[in-house]
Amino acid sequence: MRIHLTSAFVDDQEEALRFYTEVLGFVKKHDVPLGEDRWLTVVSAEDPGGTELLLEPSRHPAVAAYKAGLTEDGIPALSFAVDDVHAEFDRLRGLGVRFTQEPLEMGRVTTAVLDDTCGNLVQIVHGA
Repeated sequence: MRIHLTSAFVDDQEEALRFYTEVLGFVKKHDVPLGEDRWLTVVSAEDPGGTELLLEPSRHPAVAAYKAGLTEDGIPALSFAVDDVHAEFDRLRGLGVRFTQEPLEMGRVTTAVLDDTCGNLVQIVHGA
C-alpha cells in the first residue's frame, strides 16, 4: 500500500495552481473541469509519477473552521521535504513568500513554515 493522493483545501484553485507551480516548483498533472471547480492536481517535478496533491476547493462548511483552527494554532496543513531548508527559505523569501516560522533546527531535523496564500500553512523540512 502507498499514498497515491492527498489534498489541500484552497480558497482559489487558480491562485493555488500559480503558487504551487510558479513559486514552490510543482508541476500540474491533472486539470479536469467539474462544473464550477476542477480536479486539479500537482506533483513533484522530481517525481512526476509520485504522490499527487489535489488542490481542492474549500467550499464545504466544515473546512473554514478546520483551516482557521490550524492557522490560528500555527499548525501546518502540509509538509514537504526539501534538500536544504535554509536554501529553500532564502529562495522563497526572495520570491516574496511569507514565513510564519523561520528555519528552526531541532536536532537532526530543520523546519520552516510558510503561508501558501490559499489559506494553509506549509512546513518545509529536511533531515532525519
